[in-house]
Amino acid sequence: MSTPAVPAPPPPLARLSLGVTGHRDGNSAFDANRGRIEIVLSEILDIIADVVKAEASQTDVAPVRLHSLLSIGADLMAAEQALSRGWELVAPLPFGLDLNIAINALPATADDARALIAGNDPPSVNVKARADTIRHFAKQAHLFELADRDKAIAGLLVAGLQYPDDRRKAATFDAESSLRAQYAGSVMIEHSDIMLAVWDGATRAFVGGTGHTVQLALEIGAPVVWIDANAPDRWRILYGPEALAGIHTLLQPDPARGTELRALVRACLRPAETTGAHGHGKAHEPGPAALDRELWHSRSNTFWHGHRRIEALFGADTWKGRFKNLSQTYETPAQVATGSATTLLASARALPGQEPEFVDEIDKHVLQRFAWADGMAAYLSDAYRGGMALNFLLAPLAVVAGIAYLAVASSTEKWIFATLELAFLIGILFVTLTGQRRRWHGRWFETRRVAEYFRHAPIMLLLGVTRAPSRWPKGSGVSWPEWYARRGLREVGLPRVRITQPYLRRALRDLLDRHVVEQRDYHIYKTKRLAAVHHNLDKLSEFLFLLAVVSVSAYLILKFGGVMHWWPKSVADKLSYLFTVLGVALPTFGGAIAGIRYFGDFERFSAISEVAAGKLSVIHTRITQLLDGPESALDYGQVADLVHAVDDAVIGEIESWQAVFAGKHVAVPV
Repeated sequence: MSTPAVPAPPPPLARLSLGVTGHRDGNSAFDANRGRIEIVLSEILDIIADVVKAEASQTDVAPVRLHSLLSIGADLMAAEQALSRGWELVAPLPFGLDLNIAINALPATADDARALIAGNDPPSVNVKARADTIRHFAKQAHLFELADRDKAIAGLLVAGLQYPDDRRKAATFDAESSLRAQYAGSVMIEHSDIMLAVWDGATRAFVGGTGHTVQLALEIGAPVVWIDANAPDRWRILYGPEALAGIHTLLQPDPARGTELRALVRACLRPAETTGAHGHGKAHEPGPAALDRELWHSRSNTFWHGHRRIEALFGADTWKGRFKNLSQTYETPAQVATGSATTLLASARALPGQEPEFVDEIDKHVLQRFAWADGMAAYLSDAYRGGMALNFLLAPLAVVAGIAYLAVASSTEKWIFATLELAFLIGILFVTLTGQRRRWHGRWFETRRVAEYFRHAPIMLLLGVTRAPSRWPKGSGVSWPEWYARRGLREVGLPRVRITQPYLRRALRDLLDRHVVEQRDYHIYKTKRLAAVHHNLDKLSEFLFLLAVVSVSAYLILKFGGVMHWWPKSVADKLSYLFTVLGVALPTFGGAIAGIRYFGDFERFSAISEVAAGKLSVIHTRITQLLDGPESALDYGQVADLVHAVDDAVIGEIESWQAVFAGKHVAVPV
C-alpha cells in the first residue's frame, strides 16, 4: 500500500513591511513644513504602492504593513495615509495603550494624567482632543503593548506633573520613557523592511527619539527613506550609519531616487538571484519553489544510514546503542501541533492575555514549515552524508576485490574478481552522479537552514522579537532560505497582546529557558558523542596501518628466514600472495577510515557543539538569575536581549557547520 502524498505547506506570501519614525507636533521644522512633508510622504508611499501593485500582478502579495508608535505628528500622518490605502496598521507601543495616550496627549496637570491613565476623559479639552485622535487610530491598529513597566512609569508621569519644580522627577521620567520608546522602536525596526523617517537631522543623542531611531535602524541594516523636515523635497535613501556623516551637505534632489526606491521595494518582495551551482532538472533548482516540489519521505532510507551508523558504532557508549535500529519516521506538518510542539503550543496559549488565534498562526506559518523543512533536511542529510560514507567504503572494496584473486584463486578466475571490482566502481559512480544531479549537498544546506531559522522562531514571535534585516546569514550563492524564513516570520508578525511582567515570567520560564536547556543538553551530548567518534575512528585507522606494518614485516621475516635456511623458502612463497593482498587491503581500509573521519569532521563538529553549549549555558544562568529575582524587576528589554542571545547562538552554529561542509560536495572518494 503506497504512502499518501504529504503536501508542502503553502509558501509565505511576499509582504512589504514599513516602519515610520518622525517628529511630533511642536517641532519647529516639522510644524513649519507640515503641508509639504505630507505631500512628499504621500508621493513616496505612492511609489511604494505602485511597485507592490505591479508585483501583485505577478505573484501573491499580502497588503503592505506599516508600523507606527502612534505619536501625534509624523507617526499619525503616515498611519492615516496607510489606512487610506488599505494597508495594515501595526502599533508597537512603548507602554500600555492608556499610558501611551496619557503621555502622548501631553497632559498639563496631574489630574489630566490620572484620568487618561485610568482610561477616562481628562478635564482639559485640548488634552482630550489629542487623546481622542490617538484612540481613533489605535482602534484601527494591531496593538503590541509593552506594558510591563506601566505602573512605575505612570507614577513618574503623575509625580512630574504634580511637582513641576522637581527636576530630578522630570529627568527620571524622561529617561525611563525614552528607554521604553527605544524598545518599541527596536521592535518596529526589526519587523520592517524599510524605515521612513521625518527628521530635521539635528541630533541623534536623545534615546528613543527620531534621530536615535534612524541611527539604530541603519546600524542593524534597515534602509531609511529620509525626509528632511527642513527641506522635504530633498528626500533620499540612507544605507548604513556612515551615511549620517554627510546628511547636512546641501544636495539637489537626486533624479534617480524614485528608481532607487522602486528597486529597493522589489528587492524586499523577491528572493535574491541565485548565483550558486544549479542542479539538473527544474525540481532540484535552488529557490523557494523547489521546496514546494520536494517529495515527502515518511521514513528514512536504510540504504543511506551509513554516516549515522558510523556515528552509532564509534560514538555510542553501549553495544545496544551501536547496533540499534536507526530508522526515523519524519513528523509531518499536520502532526507537529499534536506531536513535538504540543508542550510549546500549550505554554504559548497559557501566556496571560495571549490570543489563541496568534498561536494558531504560529502553528500554521512557522511550525508546519519547520516540520516540512526538518523532515526534508534529515532525509537529504542521510542521502548526502550516507552516500559519501558509502563511497569511502566502496573504494577500498574495489581495490581489494581487484587483487583478492591472488590469494584465493588462479589467474583464469580473475574475471570474477574483476567483475566484483567493476560493480563497486559503478556503485561509486552511481552514488556520485546521483548526488550531484539531485543536489543532495545544496538541498541539505538549504532545507536545514530553513528548519533551524524556524525552530526557535515561535518563542521569538511570542515576545515580539525577530532577526534584524542585516543579521541574517548569507549562504554561498543561495539566499532564498533566509528570504523564505524571513517572509514566514513577517507573515505572522507581532502578537496582539499586552506584555506584562507575569507574561514575561511565564515566557522566560516555560518557553525560553526550556528551549535553552533542551538545546544545551543536546549539544553537550553531541560534543561527547562526536569527540568519541573522531577518537575511535582515529584509533581504528592507526590500528589498520599498524597491522599493515606487521603484515609486511611478517612477510619479510619469512622471506629472510628462508634465505637463512631457518625454514623452507616455500613457506614465504606460498604466503606471498596472501601477504600482498593484506599489504594492500589493510592500509587501503585504514585510509578509507581516515577519509570518513576527514569528511565527517567529527572533531570540528564536536568543538562547534561545545561552543554552542557554552553559550547556551551562560544564557540559562542569566535566565535563572532573572527568574530568581522578584517579578517586579522584570523588564522587556532584558528579556528581548536574552531572546536575541539565543538567536545569535543558533545562527552562529549554523554558520559554523556551513563553513565546515560548504566545500565538501558529493564526489568520488579520492
